[in-house]
Amino acid sequence: METLAQKAAKAPVPPTLRPPASGGRAAAVLLLFGEGPLGPDVLLIQRSRRGRLHAGQPAFPGGGVDPVDGGPVAAALREAREETGLDPAGVHVVGTMPELYVSHSHNRVTPVLGWWHTPCAVHAASPDEVESVERVPVAELVDPVNRLRLRHPSGYSGPAFRVRGLLVWGFTAGVLDGVLAGSGFELPWDRSRIEDIPPDVVNLAAR
Repeated sequence: METLAQKAAKAPVPPTLRPPASGGRAAAVLLLFGEGPLGPDVLLIQRSRRGRLHAGQPAFPGGGVDPVDGGPVAAALREAREETGLDPAGVHVVGTMPELYVSHSHNRVTPVLGWWHTPCAVHAASPDEVESVERVPVAELVDPVNRLRLRHPSGYSGPAFRVRGLLVWGFTAGVLDGVLAGSGFELPWDRSRIEDIPPDVVNLAAR
């Protein structure tokens, strides 16, 4: 199943996530695929509700690229270790996706694709930043029952997933949507199913 990560590295950039010509802080996230008890899965975290940005949102492990990192790959692995207790030695880095832009935090994010050839136990290793850690099966992500579009108060609607008690939306859902489609794992789903983002979710994200 390493080919899943390899195909994901070639996924197209969603138009809404294309970065501007200049500006923004360098950041990286780790899209870590593995073979779990229920088949291929991807590692997600639930960010702390006490966080300053993207509070309470499901996300990929990741954060800013520090000068000592030397680039997005090292930054993504470092952040994943700090947030989930991941052992980077068990990860084969397959490649990177093109840089994406998160306007709310003004981050230029490089998604790093990894294959978890030697999985280890993971947990909320940084409680101030992370509330929980989940290995979400790809089968659950592509299940049409778990897919919908969420409408922001601004009027914009984007892809979302309801899995493992998580409401995955925004940047993370946009990347997953593109990766699942580009890797050939996506199943047909009802794109006319649109719901408003719950007010408490909007309020947390707007902090």
